[in-house]
Amino acid sequence: MADATNIWDDVPDWGGAGARRLIRAGGGLGASIWEFQPGQPEYVYHFHHGSDELLVVLRGEPKLRLGDGERTLREGDTVPLPHGPEGGRAISNPGDSVARILMVSSNADPDVAEYPETGKIGIITDGKTWEFFRRNDETEHAL
Repeated sequence: MADATNIWDDVPDWGGAGARRLIRAGGGLGASIWEFQPGQPEYVYHFHHGSDELLVVLRGEPKLRLGDGERTLREGDTVPLPHGPEGGRAISNPGDSVARILMVSSNADPDVAEYPETGKIGIITDGKTWEFFRRNDETEHAL
């Protein structure tokens, strides 16, 4: 077995959620713990084109919006989020107490995250570099 070092790093505050990410050296599976404060507005609806994810509720009762509707999750609930539009989701915490979730990811590299309601796409390379674009930004094709 290769020597893998697990490092806890702070990650940006995306959508008001406090977060810590577990980074596994050398790629492969990765995990993030996301903490949503009470009354937390929705974390923007999105899906990944390359990475499959698994959501596990560690604490609280976050609300999960999928393409076919919303539902309140409970501690211990797990939800598979496949890559592609069928894995689209947004998470919020309308409750009175902190909600905490674990997101396990296959960490495709590169990966593209699409935000269909805002018209943006995010491209991640090297497992850490994000670049965001508006979907309607066009450039001439140089083929």
